[in-house]
Amino acid sequence: MISLRNVQPTDLEQLLFIENEGFSIEEAATKEAFLERIQLIGDTFIVAEKEGEILGYINGPIINQPNITDNLFKEIKENPKSGGYQSVLGLAVSKQARNQGIAKILIEKMEKLVEDNEREGITLTCKHELVSFYEKFGFVNHGISESKHGGVSWYNMFKLRERIN
Repeated sequence: MISLRNVQPTDLEQLLFIENEGFSIEEAATKEAFLERIQLIGDTFIVAEKEGEILGYINGPIINQPNITDNLFKEIKENPKSGGYQSVLGLAVSKQARNQGIAKILIEKMEKLVEDNEREGITLTCKHELVSFYEKFGFVNHGISESKHGGVSWYNMFKLRERIN
């Protein structure tokens, strides 16, 4: 049985391993970035686990605008109680747990947090090959992002709250 919970500082090593499986060195969050996210946005940093092993995670701060900007990968602030947009800076599933619906479970949990906290919606960026993956979950492609994170092209993907369930 897969359970979801908020991140804990003791999760750090498993999270870094999964992050580096899913992203290039240029794209992957650093240990320092994860420590900051664990400390500041633990309420929107969700871990999926089974029998104590982390299978995947989703995380991101609440932002005031619908587009993710590169500065978010360097500096984040604590989340406000309500309003704003739920960003997704990272969604990753360990290689051995892929194709089991874990990303879907994590996205659905983030959608519930959007509804519960009256956010405007969810925003993320993804590479071209993942656009159709997110479209299956109701995200709308809003074209190429200004983000140059990791030296690659990203696409803006939005899902407004009224499109959630």
